[in-house]
Amino acid sequence: MKIPVTCNKDCGGGCPLLAHVEDGRVVRITDNPLRGPYMVGCARGYQMARVLYAPDRLIKPLLRDGPRGSGQFREVDWPQALDYVVEHLIDVTLRYGPYAILRLGGSGSCRGALHNTELLTQRFLSLFGGYTEVSGSYSSQAVNFTTPFVFGTKRAGIDPGTLQYSNLIILWGANIADNRLGCEMEARIREARRRGVPVIVLDPRRSRTAQTLGTAWIPVRPGTDVALMMAVLYVWIQEGLVDLAFVNKYSVGFEALCQRVLGQDGVPECTPQWAEGICGTPAEITLQFARLYGRCKPAALIPGLSIQRTVGGEEAVRMSIALQVASGNLGVLGGSSGGQTWSRLPGPRMPTLDVPRGNLPHVPVYRWPDALLEGTAGGYPSDVRAIYNVGGNMLVQGSDVHKNMRAFESVEFSVCHDYFMTPTARYCDVVLPAATFLERQDIVFPEANYLLFSNRAVPPLGQARTDYDILCDLSDRLGFGTEFSVGRDEEQWLRYLATNSDVPDYDEFRRTGIYLGQDQCRVGLADFYRDPQAHQLLTPSGLVELASETYAETGFSAVPECRILPIEPDYPLRLVTPKARYRIHSQYDNIPWFKQREPQVLWLHPVDAAARQVTDGEQVLVNSPQGYVRVPARVTQDVMPGVVCLLAGAWPRWNDDGVDCAGSANVLTSTVPTEPSQGSRTHSVLVQVQRAAGKA
Repeated sequence: MKIPVTCNKDCGGGCPLLAHVEDGRVVRITDNPLRGPYMVGCARGYQMARVLYAPDRLIKPLLRDGPRGSGQFREVDWPQALDYVVEHLIDVTLRYGPYAILRLGGSGSCRGALHNTELLTQRFLSLFGGYTEVSGSYSSQAVNFTTPFVFGTKRAGIDPGTLQYSNLIILWGANIADNRLGCEMEARIREARRRGVPVIVLDPRRSRTAQTLGTAWIPVRPGTDVALMMAVLYVWIQEGLVDLAFVNKYSVGFEALCQRVLGQDGVPECTPQWAEGICGTPAEITLQFARLYGRCKPAALIPGLSIQRTVGGEEAVRMSIALQVASGNLGVLGGSSGGQTWSRLPGPRMPTLDVPRGNLPHVPVYRWPDALLEGTAGGYPSDVRAIYNVGGNMLVQGSDVHKNMRAFESVEFSVCHDYFMTPTARYCDVVLPAATFLERQDIVFPEANYLLFSNRAVPPLGQARTDYDILCDLSDRLGFGTEFSVGRDEEQWLRYLATNSDVPDYDEFRRTGIYLGQDQCRVGLADFYRDPQAHQLLTPSGLVELASETYAETGFSAVPECRILPIEPDYPLRLVTPKARYRIHSQYDNIPWFKQREPQVLWLHPVDAAARQVTDGEQVLVNSPQGYVRVPARVTQDVMPGVVCLLAGAWPRWNDDGVDCAGSANVLTSTVPTEPSQGSRTHSVLVQVQRAAGKA
């Protein structure tokens, strides 16, 4: 039997898949043949049966039976587990009020209309009486915050199909081959390269994308992209490559940006030579790149989320947009806005589970452990005493793992839903076994103009249950079960949501697993490009604001500026923490098949290795002000001098000295955010590396 499914994971894929079921078991997963010709899945989806049937899969409720973090739990039945959760939630709210509960969660299922870890938990806790919410995004907070100041909207992307019209593709910090950014993007770029289209990859390391998709790799130090962008614009200004007619018609503030780039009031000219000292990119390479970019139209600049996860990441967002405006590539077929990575254009209409919206206290998600540890005395809106976490390994995925552990230890009660005994689950009092996407059905939203139906391929293993069913039972016990479920089960909810959607035939949608929107070649801001007067942007000027006085009200410059974390003598190396090819954030790190295909190592340039007398494969100690990590070195020319790379998402494993020996990158990162967005800065991390003594 072949059953249409999709991962519903936070990998950026959105892949139409088929689960092959024999004798009640999923035996393999392949691409859905009804997909578009460029839609291709990846190993993380194809090998999901390894997760489903993993020997350490949680299939019974657990209560903590030892110190937090010890992993000591005892199995209980569902009534006992649910009664325990209810008792402690009521106790916390009676003593401290509802805002003493913090909602946490992650990408256990983040794109579903019903089985959505965020929406379900918000609905449940809202009906319970309120809670403290986390706001913003680990992934894209800087770009989400900044883009509306420039465009008046976040919906400024492109469909991957438009790349067939591009004559130049620039992947600026976008590792498409590993991080997906849509299940079509890699195939579209590969086809463009076969047509002879230059594909320029800018990255501190020669990523898999640079190796397999790029025609050229331009190395640039992490967190310095703005300087390189300004140098590109400098070349255009000097050589008459700016499309002034386009700039004057569609934007305001370009003159102020030019003054900044050309130097004024003691600020240096942003020449390629100036940028070389900051970025490490040779001036001649910058000059060649700027000329190619300025003369080759239409050009699609696809920025990765990596360039906005830095100190001053907001400025990289503004400058990438400015380059597309200055070159006349915004709103045109084959171009791009330079803004949000994914489409962010409206897909087919499909409602989601409704959430009661109240005036809740909230804390920036990047700073949730600070909010727990400091509370109202530290300026946060509430004193948190309990955590309700659904589908999120927050202890590993949040910056500063040591601080995250202290935060979990500080609360009186914590509960999580998960598939495995993750490091986060080890710090919870109750662990409830959740169903995977193969054990439930849902309507899933990709980042493009189509919808996916993910059917239940097999029943939940053991006593695992969907998050929805778990919260329904808790709601019944707390007295608002009818309000939470509205009397609908999973199937009834999905049919109800589909009746208010663009999908004409629910049963056909479920049978095929995919509903394609009519236009697969949409360009963000195309209406504005065609007629900027009739389709004014929701900015004060109605145009693209390359200089924004509204943005200046945040306390930062109206014009993009170069904000870079300076090197410190004790920490002379810049660390990047990219996503792994065989993990979805921290998911699958416990699955041997995935772990064996991507060993956790520290990429180190030969110059930096020689200075530390480190050889390839040797154990090294990496330290930052936040902690220590012990990991094998990979000495390679594929990373810039002065830069080291450690993939994000490994689960920590501590030795007797309190050193992580698994290579968990967030042991080294900080919860200090980039401003003013309060976003992640996990690519602005300074470290030192030395040979490790003794055994791991």
